[in-house]
Formats: sequence, structure tokens, C-alpha cells
Amino acid sequence: MPSTLAAHWTLDPAINYLNHGSFGACPRVALASQRALQDRLERSPVKFLDRELPDLMRLATARLANFLNADPQDIVPVANATSGVNAVLWSLPLEPGDELLVTDHAYNACRNALDRVAEVSGAVVEVVTLPWPVGNEEEIVARLMERVTARTVLALIDHVTSATALVLPVERLVQELNARGVESLIDGAHVPGMLPLDLRRLGASFYTGNAHKWLCAPKGAAFLYVARDLQSQIRPLVVSHGANKPLSDESQRFLTEFEWTGTHDPTAYLSIPAAIDAMAAMVPGGWPEIMQRNRQLAIDTRRMLLKRWDLPELCPDSMLGSIATVQLADAAPDGRTSFLQPDPWQQCLFDEHQIEVPIFSWPAPPKRMLRISAQLYNAPSDYENLAEAIESLAR
Repeated sequence: MPSTLAAHWTLDPAINYLNHGSFGACPRVALASQRALQDRLERSPVKFLDRELPDLMRLATARLANFLNADPQDIVPVANATSGVNAVLWSLPLEPGDELLVTDHAYNACRNALDRVAEVSGAVVEVVTLPWPVGNEEEIVARLMERVTARTVLALIDHVTSATALVLPVERLVQELNARGVESLIDGAHVPGMLPLDLRRLGASFYTGNAHKWLCAPKGAAFLYVARDLQSQIRPLVVSHGANKPLSDESQRFLTEFEWTGTHDPTAYLSIPAAIDAMAAMVPGGWPEIMQRNRQLAIDTRRMLLKRWDLPELCPDSMLGSIATVQLADAAPDGRTSFLQPDPWQQCLFDEHQIEVPIFSWPAPPKRMLRISAQLYNAPSDYENLAEAIESLAR
């Protein structure tokens, strides 16, 4: 039986949508809020962008910061988490020989950015191979920390990995890195709205996350958090008027530069408060219930698939959020060969079974992973249909 909460979204009812993790999905109320803001912008563009936008941006940031338990002075808007990672990496004063730590589970786009910055600066990318399958968080912490050296200046860590759906122990890792004088850049693309996040307590140097995934804001809404003592170093990828705008308080330069990077549609970011409220109103327990409900559905689904296909778990339940992965049989020789090329089974599931779900080639072809997402619009029957469809492909 479909979830009754699916009515809050505009998703095509003919498609079994099990891929919230890729781009999110925005509920009707939040979309309506964005459209109202777009209408307001177009009625008087100069008034909106020149005179009203600064206050509107600060109001949206204040709501988001409250959700993340952060100071609004430490949060700035970016288009997506990849942009946030790039803004930090291209701002750092790297020197030849500096070591940049990253795991082999890192998101491909951000790994590309790290490699490019290293190529230009002469820094060295050190890739840490994490235990896989993994038995507990201690294995992750030990493996990463043993690779830190006197030359390590930064560690780029996925809070929730994309291809493998691991929730990494970032609190422990940040503590250990801080103790060694290593800056931490946390790619939390999936985290806001999936897991409780307390940026004040975390103590990361940099943290970036999407609001358009599990927070369900419109596409193009994301944030970058920068610790107060590091803000003077970090510049947006596009330098615009804020770089020399007269300010009575120079500490506002960080906010001013990121809030205006040229003409664009800011309404996705401005709609974050509407998304937060719309989601919270869907269930009696608000956001804590949403996070618990989605996570439990992902865990239950993984258990069902593992039992049905007699497969071992790749990580404990304690290291899962609202996405989970299952190892599939190896791809055929003519199967997927690159990160951006869909696996033939993924395309077949969509074309023949109307199921949208990702199949990743990880860690490298012919190995492949099925990743399921769980959001309020999903129900257990969705995953039963998925299992039956995959079994038909495997015959």
C-alpha cells in the first residue's frame, strides 16, 4: 500500500521513486513558497534584489542556523555541497608537499575538486582505503588517524558517503583531527534532514550540506559553515561586489561576499524555512519523527533484501541513515564502465518496471551496489516491488 504522505509531493505516481538521495524532492507547500517569491521578484526585480534580498537572506539563514544549531554569522548560502567544498579548497593557502587526506568512499565530484586543487598548488592527495565491509566506527577512526602525518593540513570527509551509504563517525574524527592541528572539511551533502546535526558541538573547521536533499527545499539550496577564526580566508568561487563593499564591521565581509555572487534566482535558498515547516507538519513528532521513521525504513528494507538474497551486511545498522546499500552480482563485461554512465539494470528498472533507483559501480567495475533511499512518501511495498523486479532481471 502506498504511503498516504505521498500526496504532499508532486512526484509522478506512475514511478516508484526510491532515489530521494540523489537530488531530493520538494513538497508542494515549499514549491508554492518558492513560486510566490519568484513572482514577487519578477514584479519588481530591482526592489527585490537590491533592497529586500539582504534581509530575506539573513532571515532564511537564521532559520537554517537554528535547525543546525549554529550561529547565523557562521553560515553562508551556496548552490550545492559541491560548491561549498570547492569554495573552501580553492581558498586554502596550500603549499607544495602539503597533504590532503580523503577516503576511497569520497564523492566523485568533490574528489575531482581535491585532485585539481592539489595539481595546481603542488599539494599531495593521500587516499585512505577504509575497511569494507566495516564492523564498527573504531575501524574507521583508526584507519584514518594512522594516515595523518606532520604534513597533513586538511581532511575531506563525507559525513554520509554517497555510493556506500556509510554514516562516518565525524564527531570522533573531528576531535582527533583538531587534536593534531588538522583542519576538517566535512561534506555533509546528505545530512541536514537525515540525521541530527549540531554544528556548535561538532567543532569542524568547515561543513557544507544541501538543503534540497533530505531537508526537501527547492533545488539549489545549500550552505557552507566556516569556523569563525577561519572566515577571513574563505572566499566564494565567484568574487563580486561584496569584495570591496564599504562595511562598518569588517567581520561581515564573509557573509557579504557569499550572499551576493552576481544575478541569480535566490528563491530556492529563501524557501528553506517553508520546507522546514512543511516537512515538520506532516507527522505529529515533527523532524525527530521524520528522521527516525526514514532511518528505520531504510534499515528494515536492507534487512529484507539481505535476507531475501542471502547476503552479508556491509556495515552495522548503527552506521546507517536514511539510505542503505546492498551488493549486487557483478555486472556483465559490457556493463557500466564509468561513474556517470548508468548501469544497464538501473535503466531497465526504470524503463520496464517504472522504478527509479541508483546502481553504482563501486569500488570499480564489475562490482556494483544497489542504493535505496527512504522518505515519507515511500512505503515497504515499494521495496518489495523493487526486489521482485531485480530478481526478474537476474534470471
